[in-house]
Amino acid sequence: MRPMAERWTELRVTVPSGWQELVGDTLAAFSGGSVAFGRSSLAADAPPPGSEVVRAFVANAPDVDALEADTRRALNELAAQVGEPELEQVELLVKPLPPEDWAASWRKSWRPFRVGHLALVTPDWEGTLRPTDRRLQMEPSGSFGTGRHPTTRECLRILGEIDLRGARVLDAGSGSGLLSVAACVLGAESALGFDIDERSPEAGRDLAAANGVAGACEFRLGDFSALADQGEPFDVVVANIYSDVLQVHAYDLAQRLSSSGCAIFSGCPDRHRDRVQRALEAAGFRVHEVRQRGRWCTFLAHPEGGP
Repeated sequence: MRPMAERWTELRVTVPSGWQELVGDTLAAFSGGSVAFGRSSLAADAPPPGSEVVRAFVANAPDVDALEADTRRALNELAAQVGEPELEQVELLVKPLPPEDWAASWRKSWRPFRVGHLALVTPDWEGTLRPTDRRLQMEPSGSFGTGRHPTTRECLRILGEIDLRGARVLDAGSGSGLLSVAACVLGAESALGFDIDERSPEAGRDLAAANGVAGACEFRLGDFSALADQGEPFDVVVANIYSDVLQVHAYDLAQRLSSSGCAIFSGCPDRHRDRVQRALEAAGFRVHEVRQRGRWCTFLAHPEGGP
């Protein structure tokens, strides 16, 4: 007797451009981590200008109406958390699908890409690296994004521009561990990442092992209390987190950075730029540069009185 095929339900959300990674992370809670970005095919209707499509696939949902209500509630909570009204009325479609491996379909649209000297590739990629490239192998997932979000790319770019040789790096809100692993691939002596998401430490350890830097990376579950035994400050602090969290914990981050170190902060929509910069300066940072990609801002900062 053949086993019964799994029944899949698609959650499809049309979001303003720039928000697809955060919405994808929200949908991943319902799909077990698998999220697709973009249209299902070239024949599918294109989203309105300035919008993107995020799709998640839920196996054997017992109650589609309840799933829709729970998804809408989660999206509203995200809108409230980040303080962005444009996320409150995003279009949500819940649609049962025929049997297929929808949980892996997001992989079809992901392609290797470069950020500075980092070449982000999949394990089965057979392309040619440039002589100056550093290979960073990843398995992109809906749980923590694809690495392509403007905030992630800018953090990676800056990590590639600064001298990381022998540096100790702190990655606040480490997620998949991508920034920690990238720092070590680029020459850092060690990286410590922490995150309140219970999936994060294992994801970080897997990524570090895949890139041959497991011995240099450590990942912990928790908030700043997870650093209670870390007395020595870090040479580099990187935090790609919500702008409201960045403001609340600016002082905590400042306390973890050496007087000669540098900090990279991202996750800030342009409408929050001034308040985030004020919070960083009040905590003792001197903002050296603010880079903007689309609607997202990334801050490069040093301790007041530092280099």
